[in-house]
Amino acid sequence: MSSPAPLRIGLIGCGLIGRFHSRAISGLIRLGLVDARYAAVCDLDEGRARSFAETAGVPWVTTVASEVIDAPNIDVVYICVPTAWHKELVLRAAERGKHVFCEKPLATNLPDVEEMVAAVERAGVKAGVGLILRHSPILTVLKSLTEDPSLGRLMVIILRDDQFFPVQGHYASEWRQDRRLVGSGTLLEHSIHDLDVLRWFGGGISNVRGSVRNFAGHEGVEDLALAHIQFQEGGQAQLASIWHNVIGRPSTRRLECFLENAALFIDNDFLGPIHVQAHAKSAETISEDEVRRRYLQLTGLTDPTFEEALRRFSLEDYFFLNAVAQGKDPFPSFPLALEAHRAVDAIYRSTASDGSQVPS
Repeated sequence: MSSPAPLRIGLIGCGLIGRFHSRAISGLIRLGLVDARYAAVCDLDEGRARSFAETAGVPWVTTVASEVIDAPNIDVVYICVPTAWHKELVLRAAERGKHVFCEKPLATNLPDVEEMVAAVERAGVKAGVGLILRHSPILTVLKSLTEDPSLGRLMVIILRDDQFFPVQGHYASEWRQDRRLVGSGTLLEHSIHDLDVLRWFGGGISNVRGSVRNFAGHEGVEDLALAHIQFQEGGQAQLASIWHNVIGRPSTRRLECFLENAALFIDNDFLGPIHVQAHAKSAETISEDEVRRRYLQLTGLTDPTFEEALRRFSLEDYFFLNAVAQGKDPFPSFPLALEAHRAVDAIYRSTASDGSQVPS
């Protein structure tokens, strides 16, 4: 019996996130961790696309996204363009029977997300979404720690997510100040990750309450969002999502998780130490190296090549491409992202009744 042919990949969007995926795809192929061929790149800026292709060793360059999607020699399409353009490209890919990886958020509004989910399910194509924190080593290990029944029930998660407004600095995503392209601000564009993480840790959401503010003055693009979340199983969460102008500060998340018998916290969202104090024990710190070791053990990736890969890039693209090659549903999936979008939409709707004034 002959082996399946290598997956042929086309990537649309050569900005920062496109480079992130391109580096991982090229590295995974080079390390022999995925059987694929990186066949095409597309960007509206032809010079950027050609430079991108030369760096990645990709043979075909175009400025027309539909050419990549329609090409018979492309099996998988990566969509890494501004949010408002996701829907059209995903629907076209589904119609053409192409497997698709779409960056987050899936769309600028909930009805469009629902339409996209229905389209890929109807077409029977494999569809993954860029909720990369589902493949975060530190969060994966932290979640495993919270599953110790002796630690009791979840009481509260406090999550602060902050980064400098990504229209500047190395992000250089000027489009994120344009509501027509981004839909809204930090809650949707950045904290869609956070709502997914909170659902991962806390379970189904029963109720939300939120507020948003605009300090930078970009119409319809909030740079501060606060949310209170109640989970169906009884725990609660507080989220603060901030786009500021502290250019020298890296994008970071601090998560504090209190269970009945334990307190755990982290100051990084991908790699770093985990601080734990449980029962009557003294506080302890799980080192970054130990976090990496436990993550690879939890995911069953014990070959040393995976450790080498993890030191260079996220394994998000490995899990997606491996699932597609095996005919399995990728994780995180479009339906999973839909639940995070529903939570974000509920928070935005709750801001319309901006709380009650406290009597003096």
